[in-house]
Amino acid sequence: MSEPSGGRLSKGARQERILSEVNASPTLRVSELAGNLKVSTETIRRDLDELEVRGLINRTYGGAVRPFGPEPGIMERHQMMVAEREAIAVVAAGLIQHNDVVVMGGGATTVHVARRLAAEKRELTVITHSFGVATVFAPNPTIKVLVCPGHYNGREGQMFGAETIDYLHRFYANWAIVGATGLTEDGPNDADADSGAVYRAMLSRSASNMVVADHDKFERPALSVYGHWGEINRLITDVAPSGALLHALERAGVEVMVPNRP
Repeated sequence: MSEPSGGRLSKGARQERILSEVNASPTLRVSELAGNLKVSTETIRRDLDELEVRGLINRTYGGAVRPFGPEPGIMERHQMMVAEREAIAVVAAGLIQHNDVVVMGGGATTVHVARRLAAEKRELTVITHSFGVATVFAPNPTIKVLVCPGHYNGREGQMFGAETIDYLHRFYANWAIVGATGLTEDGPNDADADSGAVYRAMLSRSASNMVVADHDKFERPALSVYGHWGEINRLITDVAPSGALLHALERAGVEVMVPNRP
């Protein structure tokens, strides 16, 4: 297929534009890039292949995404998006009833949810692999906390591995509350495959579940897709999703809950 003539960018300039686009919007489509840059889809695919070889993007079916990168450590994440996470926590805690059994994953947002539960609920049983989550329940003596055994991840302050997953499979829970590194059309994901395996076990042992994640996670891919949207009951986030992510959530019947913020 021949490329449209007139005003075309050089290959180098075109690829710079592609990199600028992927930094501004985490997910790119071949068809949209071809239209915007006035070249054929074959040319865009060759550009994307070259950029992937250079480690500047990751190719996906039909497009490209930002390259996977390490997630900031838990201590750094605790300082980020605090107001947004607190708003998410208010909504999440409102779904939990006194006396419920809850399995909770690690992460900055789930710690906010745990803190809200500790302040508002009584007689909960909480099962978690996260020391951060476990600690914030200490002021409420009516809440029983069970901490999973396993290998310790000091960077994240949580347990993982076969012993952790085996322990989780001993219980049934009313709720699983898990966070995410990213949310894409495929489902929620995590930068750490071991954590993803723990979250998958938590989802399998709960009658209902929720993913709690702020809008910065939208369209951000990470290593481990730990669940598909068809397995997720609710997404609680601070901004309504749009585009391909919204369509995926709607197709799967996921209830999206967004706080009413002034």
